[in-house]
Amino acid sequence: MKLDWKTLIVATALALCLVAGVVLAQNAPVVGSIGVTVEEVKVLATGWSIKKDILGKDVFNETNEKVGTIEDIIVTPERGMSYAIVGAGGFLGMDKHDVPIPINQFNIKDKRIVWFGATKEAIKAMPTFHYAD
Repeated sequence: MKLDWKTLIVATALALCLVAGVVLAQNAPVVGSIGVTVEEVKVLATGWSIKKDILGKDVFNETNEKVGTIEDIIVTPERGMSYAIVGAGGFLGMDKHDVPIPINQFNIKDKRIVWFGATKEAIKAMPTFHYAD
């Protein structure tokens, strides 16, 4: 079988186009395989922001009594549960009592964090939270 120059040039050009297509496809971002989808971003935008809505905010009970302040958010190593560290009592850091509370025990009502059933006395009776070294 005899190949002429025209056939060889066309075959080479086609092979280069196929190789270039594969290389370009590998560099293109794959939407949805990492990060979040557009739909997930819309849902996230309506959620609680730790920075904007939670950290440093006062915590109230259902009778509108301030029972503490959210000092930190802890995510367990299994990432199955998140806890808020609520600082209660104390003045200028003296005699402050930090307690871990599951995030699912809080509600946001009228832009306030509400912890139903919480009292200052109940918080003082809870075990104090200490960070691991």
